[in-house]
Amino acid sequence: MGKLFGTDGVRGLANRFPLDASTAFRIAQSATRQLLLNHKKQGRPFFIGKDTRRSGDMLEHAVAAGIASVGAEARLLGVVPTPAVAFITRELQGMGGVMISASHNPFPDNGIKIFGADGYKISDSIEESIEQELLLKEKMDLPTGEEVGRIIPDENSVAFWLSNLGKIAGENVGARRLKIALDCANGSAASWAPKFFADLGYSVDAIGVDPDGININHGVGSTCISAILEVMKKEHFDVGFSFDGDADRVIAISSDGDVIDGDFILAITARFLKDREKLPGNSLVTTVMANLGLDLAMKNLDIKVFKTRVGDRYVLEEMQKTQTIVGGEQSGHIILSDHATTGDGLLTACYLLKIMRETGASLKELSGVMSKLPQVLVNIRVKNKNFDSIPEIVDVIRTTEKQLSGRGRVLVRPSGTEDLVRVMAEGPDEGEIKGLVDSIARTISTHLC
Repeated sequence: MGKLFGTDGVRGLANRFPLDASTAFRIAQSATRQLLLNHKKQGRPFFIGKDTRRSGDMLEHAVAAGIASVGAEARLLGVVPTPAVAFITRELQGMGGVMISASHNPFPDNGIKIFGADGYKISDSIEESIEQELLLKEKMDLPTGEEVGRIIPDENSVAFWLSNLGKIAGENVGARRLKIALDCANGSAASWAPKFFADLGYSVDAIGVDPDGININHGVGSTCISAILEVMKKEHFDVGFSFDGDADRVIAISSDGDVIDGDFILAITARFLKDREKLPGNSLVTTVMANLGLDLAMKNLDIKVFKTRVGDRYVLEEMQKTQTIVGGEQSGHIILSDHATTGDGLLTACYLLKIMRETGASLKELSGVMSKLPQVLVNIRVKNKNFDSIPEIVDVIRTTEKQLSGRGRVLVRPSGTEDLVRVMAEGPDEGEIKGLVDSIARTISTHLC
């Protein structure tokens, strides 16, 4: 058995190891046992959420059965965003939480994300213990009779999470109702986001709100921005928000159709908080994928930028280390640690609305805080992600780095969740960097596809 956990839980093709029902059952058993061992207060429930994939029902039942078999109570939240599971687990005193989702991945995939009682994703040491137990295949001493756990539907707890978000966004009490376009990716936000914003008084039009079990992320959502852009071309909207499949990410769109990705959101939020002397350390955390324009803008504002590897867990670790309250990724996975323990697309949207309301500025005006350098990103689907073991690939990367030295940069890295190698370059001339990225991509395709 290889390593199960990647940068964001266990992820892969649903109904194939390790996302088959029997392995999901064993992962849940082991995770429950580990969390019970690491927590003094017993008797607390485990909360389980899922996105809209057809395989979610199968895995939900397997995970719930695994939890109950160890003697704990499993509460089924149904289809909810990932951050709802984390928030509910922490605030309603759960022992742990499980989200069944492959986030932005294609429909056939699925995943298992595990949260501890504190609402944070479980530590590397607990993940390693789970993997070790599964590898050894040791039989557990399981309870019987009245000690067997229960599985209970929970249709009310998500309202608690939404009520907290509502306090941040605030009601739309202006003379003119702000008009919002939403793309819910046919995923976890579809059942919640449109009504949530409408109840706050915003005028809402939404797409990606008809999940059928197989259309999650298909032609909609934050990885397909063209969908919401088409909607916003047809009439005036003050702002648009496009979520991913489990709604822990969001990309915003200005009224003029400008794409406001995670880099812009970080810059807007950091400046807003610094102006109000509410940005501890005058710093933010992002990843090596962030546009150089963010670094330049923050330097001008005297805001320090900490960089990490790609992955929200690394962003969060650096935030905790540096006591920073704003962090995230270009993909729109934003962590506002004063309010949440993980990325939350709806929370981020609410916070942008709060900033617009309090400053009186449009999203277009707010985005003027930074300018992006031309950036080209290509994803190559590969059979083997070990590109750095191929001399021809290493050579073309080094040649490109020399060519951009002092003017830009190139970054080649394997995806942590899919069989992809990502090639990104930045520089002053978009045509030049596109050619350079294409050259690297062709070399990778020749040797690894």
